Amino acid sequence: MTSDTRDVVDELLRRMAEGDHERTAELFAESIDWQLSWPEEGHPAVPWIRSRSGRDEVADHFRSLEDHHVTELNGTRVTHILVDGAHAVVLGEIAQTVRASGTAYTSPFALHLTVEDGLITRYHIYEDSLTVTRALSTGTDPED
Repeated sequence: MTSDTRDVVDELLRRMAEGDHERTAELFAESIDWQLSWPEEGHPAVPWIRSRSGRDEVADHFRSLEDHHVTELNGTRVTHILVDGAHAVVLGEIAQTVRASGTAYTSPFALHLTVEDGLITRYHIYEDSLTVTRALSTGTDPED
């Protein structure tokens, strides 16, 4: 089970890095436990942050995220992948540049995945939502 989980996680990260949103979505189960570390109401400057529950919504999430960032300037890196049976935790740092303003930001992240029968059934991501919101809503350096 652990090697299967690791294989799915590696493939997810590869497809995400390639920007292959439709093929990324194929790795998810029809029904997903999807959670982002944001207030339930989200934020208008960050439209990709919203509740999702199924495979059909996954590609839209990644497309929306891409629409708001300069893909060529993405410096997101993974530092650790921990696997325990069906569960995996991916740790790293998000490094993005906002398309509309050119504002660059970074945020540590943790991604908790669960893989069952070769498909992702849980996608919980934890990041510094305040930094992301500031970068997308003010157009200023989130470190200021």
